[in-house]
Parts: sequence; structure tokens; C-alpha cells
Amino acid sequence: MKKKFKLQDLDCANCAAKMEEAIKKIEGINDASVSFMTQKMMIDAPDDRFDDIVSEAIKVIAKVEPDCVVLV
Repeated sequence: MKKKFKLQDLDCANCAAKMEEAIKKIEGINDASVSFMTQKMMIDAPDDRFDDIVSEAIKVIAKVEPDCVVLV
């Protein structure tokens, strides 16, 4: 399953790159991208683990930039 999420208050491109790198390391994920320009995150993961992976990605984002909110 592939899904895009809107990000709110993502403040820098460097933070977006750190988020993307960390999200790609989550076990089971096929692909991910975080775009500072569009303020969006794309996650591609197996359907059966998708919700768990999204939860992990949200935790990663909170660690890198606590003010950034994922609009689900």
C-alpha cells in the first residue's frame, strides 16, 4: 500500500532528509520519501503492517522535529 500524508510545521530540508533516512530503516518498509518543498511524506509498505509502520514513522518524525505534525 502506498499513501501520502501532509506534514505541518516541517521547518527545514535537512530535517526532512533525516526523517526520510530514518523512516527507510523501519523494518518492513518498501520505500519512503519526505519532501520539504511540498510538506508531504509518502510511505510504501505491505498492507498487513501498514498501520504499525505509519505509527513508527510518526515517532521518528517527532524525534527529529517535535513541532512537526503528521495530518492523517
